[in-house]
Amino acid sequence: MTERATEPVTEHGAGTSRKKDTGTGTEQVPSAPAPSPQSDQQSDQQSDQQSDAAAASAAALLGEAMAKSGLLWIEVADDRTWPAWHVWDDGAALVVSGPGEQPLPWLPKEVRVILRSKDTGGRLLTVRAHVHVLEPGTPEWQRATELLRASRLNSVDDSLTRWAAECTVTALVPFDSPLESPGAYTAHDHREPPARTAATTTSWRPWHWGGRGEEKAERKRARDEVKAGKRAAKERAKLRKKRQRRGTRRRGR
Repeated sequence: MTERATEPVTEHGAGTSRKKDTGTGTEQVPSAPAPSPQSDQQSDQQSDQQSDAAAASAAALLGEAMAKSGLLWIEVADDRTWPAWHVWDDGAALVVSGPGEQPLPWLPKEVRVILRSKDTGGRLLTVRAHVHVLEPGTPEWQRATELLRASRLNSVDDSLTRWAAECTVTALVPFDSPLESPGAYTAHDHREPPARTAATTTSWRPWHWGGRGEEKAERKRARDEVKAGKRAAKERAKLRKKRQRRGTRRRGR
């Protein structure tokens, strides 16, 4: 019986190889080559290109959503979500609020902005935005107010004077990648109860066919009461007739 001679595995730097006993001799078995620095650089470049493409796509979608829809929602921490009409200009959403304009609370330095799809009306993007209050008289304020006055419905000649004295012009500047985007929405449905408001009808109430809901309910309750009274009267009449028949039979005997 012959003994097989085995040799230990030897390592030689990055190109590691080992000798394998085949019974008739030894065979040199090459090991897997180590990754080269060039392959690492290529993979890094590919990942950078993919991230740049994703950022460019998100920026294009943000600009398209802001330009097509004139309405956005501002989500304020520890508060409700506020709708606001806006004007998109050079990477910023311009908003005016105050007396005679849309109501908005005092916004913190950072908020979340929710954008809708113009086609479906559903939620499209959720982004973070820096809040910048524009001071009256500055070139930024002048440009923003001119764009807002041109887009505002039923604007009057003294809008700029009133905005400078009573209102606040704010620029919302989105930054970073979107928190929510097509294909990456959260499971939360974002439903909220209607906000309380002091708004009411100051003039006559419009006429409704068949009356309003509370009036219909009141009439239905009245009809049900009348029907219940008629049924009770019929039952009492039946009982009287039975008693009368019984009394007639007893007298006849």
